[in-house]
Amino acid sequence: MNRSGGTVDDLVGRARKGDPRAVARLISLVEDASPQLREVSAGLAPYTGHAQIVGLTGSPGVGKSTSTSALVAALREAGQRVGVLAVDPSSPFTGGALLGDRVRMQDHATDPEVYIRSMATRGHLGGLAWATPQALRVLDAAGCDVILVETVGVGQSEIEIAGMADTTLVLLAPGMGDGIQAAKAGILEIADIYVINKADRDGANQVRRELRTMLGMADRPEGDWHPPIVLTVATKSEGIEDVAAKIADHRGWLTDSGELERRRVRRARDEIEAIAVTELRSRFADLHGDNRLDDLAGAVTQGQLDPYAAAEDIVASM
Repeated sequence: MNRSGGTVDDLVGRARKGDPRAVARLISLVEDASPQLREVSAGLAPYTGHAQIVGLTGSPGVGKSTSTSALVAALREAGQRVGVLAVDPSSPFTGGALLGDRVRMQDHATDPEVYIRSMATRGHLGGLAWATPQALRVLDAAGCDVILVETVGVGQSEIEIAGMADTTLVLLAPGMGDGIQAAKAGILEIADIYVINKADRDGANQVRRELRTMLGMADRPEGDWHPPIVLTVATKSEGIEDVAAKIADHRGWLTDSGELERRRVRRARDEIEAIAVTELRSRFADLHGDNRLDDLAGAVTQGQLDPYAAAEDIVASM
């Protein structure tokens, strides 16, 4: 029994019927690393794997939140149920999300077919919250056709979204810096779709030319997906329907090529590995605390032990 007055099975059942309170409670259990987390995960597992997960990333100021809101509207017009995970920076005072993205999406607040949740990074690098994978499962099981994940906008470390999404949108804007510099940051190479927002500003065509030049230099196998470039003005919803169409096209290619299954298997493998490593760290801490690790670190520092031997000592003790 949990604080909402229902069992996990009850919460999962209500979430599958679209009960927003049950969805909220399940995500809260995930974020708080509740003792019921494994039960939640097991309860959700049979109902997942249907939603298309779309990541939106890009430097701060390119209009990710506005683009997300406009894209929600376009997807709803197409009759799709939409979930949004807006990953905000953590408040330095409470550790919670600053909720800036939800403020910008008030137009959808009363739509029962849209679920919007802000999640705090809580110091986690990579532009995402550590609980994002399980939160995605909650929204997937709750019947969302498309789940949009908007990252915090932290530059190079945002490439983590590529490992979590089926389709990754990289947003750029004129006047936000040299496109070549963006490529060096590693953020461009993860895109399945490029979106040049604020295209009514001077320089949009130059950004598109730079992108086309860089894409033309890429050596892609025959039959591979060629990332399209879409110009948008999100504040006016211009070009957003084109973005939605390209997302649908990419889903078709993923399915037909078998890449969707490969990406999801890779994602599950990475998640399993992360959970296993976390569990091993927890067991080591329970067995030895920090003292044993400090002793080994001291031995390595003094040249009495090499780091591989120290690591083997840790593994052997579990």
